Amino acid sequence: MDENTVSTLERIQQAALDEFAEKGFLGASLRQIVKNAGVTTGAFYGYFSSKEALFASIVEPHAAALMGRFMEAQTSFAELPEEQQPDHMGVESSDCVHWMVDYICRHREPVKLLLCRSEGTSYEHFVHNMVEVEVEYTLKYMDVLRRLGREIPELDEQMCHIIASGMFNGIFEIVIHDMPEGRALRYVDQLRDFYTAGWLKLMGP
Repeated sequence: MDENTVSTLERIQQAALDEFAEKGFLGASLRQIVKNAGVTTGAFYGYFSSKEALFASIVEPHAAALMGRFMEAQTSFAELPEEQQPDHMGVESSDCVHWMVDYICRHREPVKLLLCRSEGTSYEHFVHNMVEVEVEYTLKYMDVLRRLGREIPELDEQMCHIIASGMFNGIFEIVIHDMPEGRALRYVDQLRDFYTAGWLKLMGP
C-alpha cells in the first residue's frame, strides 16, 4: 500500500471519527464524511462497503481489546482451584479495570464512539454484553462458594445484572466525562471498593 493510499484511508477515518463523534452513527452523514475527507464517493467505496463498515473499522480494534482483556480476567479467575478463589476475589478484576482505564485514556476518541455513539450498529450493546459476562461468572462463583460450604443467599440473575450494570456504567463514566487518568483511576478504585463491600455483605464472611 503506497503513501497516497494510506493517506486517503486515514483522511476518511479521521473525517468519520469527527462526524460520528458529533452526530452519532445514526445522525452521521456519509456524504459529509466523504466531503470532509476530500475524496470521491467512488474512492470511499473502494475502502468500505457502508457507513457501518467504516464505523466498525474505527471501533472494532478497541472493542476487541477491551472485551478480550475483560474475558482474560474472568477466565483466569474461574480457572483457579475453587478453594483459592475466595482469597483472589477482586485481584484479577482490579488489574483488569486499571488496564482498561489506561487503555481508554490512550484511545479516548474511538472508545467514546464505541461506548456513546454506536446506537444503530452491532456495537450498541457492548456494555450490556460485558455485563452479561460478569453476571455469568458471578453466578458461577456463587456456586463455588456454596460448594465450599458458604451460606450464600439466593440472588437471581436479574439482581446480579442490576448490580453489574451499575458498576460498569459507573466505570465508563470516565469516558463520558473525559476524566484525566489519575482522577479516573481514583474514581474507579473507589467505585470498586463500594461494590466489593456490597458483594461481601451479600455473600457473607
